[in-house]
Amino acid sequence: MKNFFRKVAFGLKPDEKIPSDPLVWATSQITDKIPDFTFKGKIYSEEELRKHYRDWVFNDRKKLRKKFKKDKKGYKSAKNKLRADTGQKFWRNLELAIRHKEATMGSHPVLAKLWYFWGNHFTISDKDFLSHYTTGAYQRETIRLNMNQTFEKLAHEATVAWAMIHHLDNAVNVGPKSKDAKADWRKRKKRPATINENHARELLELHTVSPNSGYTQENITELAMIMTGWAPNDELNKSLLETASVKFQRKYHQPGKKLFWGKEFPKGKKGLPAAIKFLANHKSCREFIAYKLCRYLITDYPTKDMTDPIVKAWEINDGFLPEVHKAAIKVAFEFNDKHNKFQTPENWWLQMGRMTDAKWPPSDDKFDTYQLGYGPDPYQAKPHKFMKDMGHHPYLSQQPNGFSDLAEDWMSPELIIRKFLYARQGYINLKPDNKNDEFFEKVVTNNFDNPEKIMKILNKNKKTIDKHILLFNLPEVLRA
Repeated sequence: MKNFFRKVAFGLKPDEKIPSDPLVWATSQITDKIPDFTFKGKIYSEEELRKHYRDWVFNDRKKLRKKFKKDKKGYKSAKNKLRADTGQKFWRNLELAIRHKEATMGSHPVLAKLWYFWGNHFTISDKDFLSHYTTGAYQRETIRLNMNQTFEKLAHEATVAWAMIHHLDNAVNVGPKSKDAKADWRKRKKRPATINENHARELLELHTVSPNSGYTQENITELAMIMTGWAPNDELNKSLLETASVKFQRKYHQPGKKLFWGKEFPKGKKGLPAAIKFLANHKSCREFIAYKLCRYLITDYPTKDMTDPIVKAWEINDGFLPEVHKAAIKVAFEFNDKHNKFQTPENWWLQMGRMTDAKWPPSDDKFDTYQLGYGPDPYQAKPHKFMKDMGHHPYLSQQPNGFSDLAEDWMSPELIIRKFLYARQGYINLKPDNKNDEFFEKVVTNNFDNPEKIMKILNKNKKTIDKHILLFNLPEVLRA
């Protein structure tokens, strides 16, 4: 049963008391109030970081390209300076440190693991330098802070978040009959207003009802029409470019009656919230999310008897996420002895950190020393480097459907070899006083139901580093 602590979280620390009731331990971490971050260093708001992104975009696009039009070497040098001046290589390291400390040292590791699920569900893929500046902050402020709301509220906030609007191109989703469609500049530049369906398609396919609902191409187009007008506010300072905060702008909105899925929806600003409400309360949405939660926590191929209790909790509580989460945890508990779930690289790395009370992430004060105009120092640069090397950087998904939760997608020889290499790095992160046999007995006893068997395997090695590497590559650890 001790693997349950790794299935829904990241295991127990060496000196952590083993909970007498694992289910109560897990569900008590899901509350109506989102706790403060464990990270106590300086945390920047998404709006602050977007200003740095704006400086990067504006200065590169409007100044440097013009100034160094005929000087490639000069342009490259000036651009590298601009990277440092806007902190381009630092922010995602800071965000990973904030994120990882919730798993390795936080008092709500179950909530952290669910936060990672939703961040992957509402993915911002690696596009247009978003991962360098705003993806982490979006996951903090839009995803985590709405995990005590209904799914409808979370879906709405994620849909209209600046990062998502930019990521899925809704700023260029302009009604063909809108006021802006008649603008003189469009005629001069031969750029007619057109519908961009990217955001509407992903809202249906990935974020709410899934293809199982049977939506059609016509439904995608209808939803895209409803979504016209949601874009960065270009009525503000023009130097903000696409980095201005999102606002509904009627001049881009397709006028007229709004039909979607055989129903009439409100015109204008009220149309999108109404459409999201409809999608969030659709039967296929409940079933899709329940299936994904079970796939994330329990097994690659969940069954109906796993998903049904989650769907029922959703229906009874109108999609109130704390109750949905508790239902998913309860199902994971009930099926714990029947299924082991392969851990993705980030989860594997973080459970190693928590189980061994390792020095990960680097301490808060290491990040507070950062100054704009410089790149991150070797300590500050570790989070990004490590996650990228492991092939599972949560801000660098290549596709809008996020990273896979299927074991088969993480079982390549290359990724397995990386686990051996990073198990060694995990040993380096151990506190000096913990590099001994007695310590490993604590780790194993706290996290496994068969400690004698595991210790017998580990004790075939004399060096503690070899024991550490072997432990975190055993099947019992790779699967929870």
